Parts: sequence; C-alpha cells; structure tokens
Amino acid sequence: MVEPGNPQYAWTHSRPIFARSSMNDFNRKVEDASARVGKSINDAAGHLEKEIPEIIKYLNDEVVPAVRTHSTKALRVASSKLNELADYMDQHRK
Repeated sequence: MVEPGNPQYAWTHSRPIFARSSMNDFNRKVEDASARVGKSINDAAGHLEKEIPEIIKYLNDEVVPAVRTHSTKALRVASSKLNELADYMDQHRK
C-alpha cells in the first residue's frame, strides 16, 4: 500500500496534477498563438482591402496599355516576317 510520506505516493498522486496543469498551460499557449495568428490575418485582410483598388488602378493604367503596345508591336514584326517569307517563297518557286 502506498501511504503519504512514501516517495511513491508523491509520484503517483502529483503526476496527474502536473499533467493537467501542463495541458492547461499548453492549451492556453495554443489559444494565445491562435488569437495572434487570427489578428495578423485580420490585419493583413484589412491592408489588402485598402490596397486592392490601387493595384487594380495600376494594372489598368500601366500594365494593360504596356501589354497592348508590346503585343501590337509583336504582331507587326510577325506580319513583316510573314510578308518576307511570302516574298521569298514567290521568288523561289520552281
């Protein structure tokens, strides 16, 4: 039989309490970390909501016109090369 004062008594009866308090600390730390992550995500979402109109304006004002300019230029170059190829084929008919 295990009695108070016996080293085995302290081990058997203090261990569950230690495990419970350890789990409570762990759960509290997890909840704190979860709250911090949630706050960070909410802050980031708020910043994104403010930035999205600026990003869309930049895309519409800067990126789209540049793509159109370069794509039409590329089409003109391709058209010129195809015209040269057609002339070459006409000259070298057998």
